[in-house]
Amino acid sequence: MKGSPASLACCKIGSAKERSWEADLGYAVALGGKGGTGKTTIAGLLIRYMLNHGMKPLLAIDADSNSNLNDVLGVELEETLSEAREEMKTSVPVGMTKDVFMEMKVEQALVEAEGFDLVAMGRPEGPGCYCAANNLLSSLIDRLIGNYPFIVIDNEAGMEHFSRLTQKDIDLLILVSDPSRRGLSAACRIAELVKTLPMRVSQVMLVINQVREEPASWPEEVYRVFGEGKITCFPADPMISKFDLEGKPTVMLPDDTLVVSAAERLFERIFSNRDRVE
Repeated sequence: MKGSPASLACCKIGSAKERSWEADLGYAVALGGKGGTGKTTIAGLLIRYMLNHGMKPLLAIDADSNSNLNDVLGVELEETLSEAREEMKTSVPVGMTKDVFMEMKVEQALVEAEGFDLVAMGRPEGPGCYCAANNLLSSLIDRLIGNYPFIVIDNEAGMEHFSRLTQKDIDLLILVSDPSRRGLSAACRIAELVKTLPMRVSQVMLVINQVREEPASWPEEVYRVFGEGKITCFPADPMISKFDLEGKPTVMLPDDTLVVSAAERLFERIFSNRDRVE
């Protein structure tokens, strides 16, 4: 691409708007929950479903400091926003402002794929908090939200991004848990926290993942927080571990696998009811 650093930074952002799909702009889906519950796998399956049903262009945001959404989606990740933030401290060329430098680095951090773009927060290179990186991510979302009809955000394992208000408006929040009491309690805490924050969340759902045998009932707290109609179980699927060991992207799982079938049913229900949700 040719042009000044500023024009370079605007090129990819503008291209998404030019490809704009005829849909309400800025439909944002966020996923959260305790680590190890399969949250990122479900995020990948959600992106796969949305792309297969024409919901594109889509912006996928890996807001987990342990970035691996790119592995699930089968794309290479060369740079993260945290790395760009670190470079801003020491590597801004003479004569270039930090704003222009960061626009250029954000452009480089965006990974283009078929139907979607991916950006990852990453992690700082040394000890310290993630506040600066979170602010950078929030700024990026604010700039990009109007250019993508659909956004999927794979959040940190805990509640960090919700409590820091990284995402101001969420149309659908999918909280993911395993069948453990710890995982379910974490999901309930996030759901309760969101209610206290000055942010719009149109719909909250719970996915209980990796279920080998569904119990007669879940803890009372789960029904109190989510309601029976907002709880879905995904079965444990050995194909996920098989694909992981073989280095295959989870989004390439066959249609007839247990978890893909369960995910397809849930997403079909979510998006068929979208008009009522909004």
